[in-house]
Amino acid sequence: MNTALFALVIGAAVLLAGATLLLLAYLGMRSRQDRQLERRVIGAETIRDEFDTSDGQTLKMLARGGQRIEKLADEDGETGRLLMQAGWRGARARLLFYAFRGGMLMLAALLSAALWTLAQGIKPVLLPLYCFAMFAFAFLIPIWVLRSAAAGRRARMGREVPLFIHLLVLLFEAGLSTRQAFASLVREGRGVLPELGQEFEGVLRQLEAGGDIADVLKGLGTALDVPDLEGVLGVLRQVDKYGGEIREPLLEALSVLEERRGLDLREKVNLISGRMTVVMVLFFFPALLIFVAGPAVVSILRAMADVTGTK
Repeated sequence: MNTALFALVIGAAVLLAGATLLLLAYLGMRSRQDRQLERRVIGAETIRDEFDTSDGQTLKMLARGGQRIEKLADEDGETGRLLMQAGWRGARARLLFYAFRGGMLMLAALLSAALWTLAQGIKPVLLPLYCFAMFAFAFLIPIWVLRSAAAGRRARMGREVPLFIHLLVLLFEAGLSTRQAFASLVREGRGVLPELGQEFEGVLRQLEAGGDIADVLKGLGTALDVPDLEGVLGVLRQVDKYGGEIREPLLEALSVLEERRGLDLREKVNLISGRMTVVMVLFFFPALLIFVAGPAVVSILRAMADVTGTK
């Protein structure tokens, strides 16, 4: 690589890293300007900075840049739903996620700069493709991590639903109302229902603030996207709206849930049986064939050898 080409590559790498830094800083500045404008129009007491924490300014800048990029790429609000499903509602948790998103893009810029600077023996046509792949992975890895965390927490909440139904039946039989039952679950059932207890703590705060129980439960079921829990919350909404006996609908929902889980377990057992059949055919059957038919084959070979030697 001659001197002119080497200088050109170094200049391009520095420009790429600098452009990424300027983009994140610009997005963070735009976010601050938007918040200042909202404070002027709506009022300083109404608008609160989501990232007003005791963390460093660099982390906040990365978080604001990552949040701005998220707003440009995610028009349907998927990230907000996934953050709620993963249980990352606090300001610090959101700050760390958006800083992780901005930091991944910064890391991709630095790696691209290093690749452009130190690349030897790589075709110049492939360098932009490698840089694009690094930026694509840097953009997708945070949302993959968030989706995995949300899916794991939804699965844990789904496993807590049967116990949640049993506790609701006990509390309603004791004469408690729906709001009192939720308060009891939050106050005394956090150790038994760690995930659902956290969710119903927010529900209880909304109810204490004057929210309608049907609307609050409907919003919770839609946001969490746990089918079993959404069915139970639908029963609670209907009973709260139309009245009537609540024990029997809950027990029916529990029986349907247990039957569905039994069918799911049977399906998993069938899949495992099929896979074990493949394993047995590949590994166990050859050894069994050697053990059973081996002595006969050896005897036949010896007899044929004796006959051949006699002739």
